[in-house]
Amino acid sequence: MLLAVDIGNTNIVVGLFDKEKLVTSFRLASERDRTADEYGILMAHFLDIRKLRKEDIDGAIISSVVPPLNEAIEKAVIQYCGVANPLQVGPGVKTGLAIKIENPKEVGADRVCDAVAVTALYGAPAIVVDFGTATTFSAVDSEGTFIGGAIAPGVMTASDALFSKTSKLPRVDVAKPKSVIGKSTVTAMQSGIFFGALGMVEELVKRMKAEMGGSGIKVVATGGLAPLIAGQTRMIDTVDPEITLKGLRIIYERNVS
Repeated sequence: MLLAVDIGNTNIVVGLFDKEKLVTSFRLASERDRTADEYGILMAHFLDIRKLRKEDIDGAIISSVVPPLNEAIEKAVIQYCGVANPLQVGPGVKTGLAIKIENPKEVGADRVCDAVAVTALYGAPAIVVDFGTATTFSAVDSEGTFIGGAIAPGVMTASDALFSKTSKLPRVDVAKPKSVIGKSTVTAMQSGIFFGALGMVEELVKRMKAEMGGSGIKVVATGGLAPLIAGQTRMIDTVDPEITLKGLRIIYERNVS
């Protein structure tokens, strides 16, 4: 089996694949003060309660947008999951993805995985909208080339900033209110956060589609809030919560075959 680890700013997502099938996945908080042993014990525990044995893991791949966590996670995978040489997505790794932007090294590993997976699984041209700590938009043209995109504050990031930077506004759950015109402070905030995010997604996707030629462009959403936002717009065709992990699997196969 293959262990796939995606290190994000808020969460570390871990998935276990049996060939192409995602057997299980779980999330760990991205805590920079945790040691390799702490991460390893958590991973081993999650595998144990799902009755999965580390002896059945014969490979691992890691992507990261948080460099300070890379060493701890790599050690955890080696020591507690039994994989001697986990593959790190980065320079020298074969992704099969052509990148045509000013500085290809700037593209986050998660966006590379998203673009690889959307091309392989849904075809090109395509746009991936990833609702994470940042909301990212990754565009792949008809030739399967990553041509850029957009990076915006994540929905929860914007919500947390509104709470932390104001004296009287409370922390609220991200949810669709009954109406755009809020009748209380909480519903007014929910309206601004939810419909603001929805409007941003629709406008950016519309403009990106226009620049890409406009027709036949598949839009796939991923990330924790993808189902909530996607359910309210025709701009998103498909929700695939595990597309980043699937991209990791595909990249691993391209490097070991």
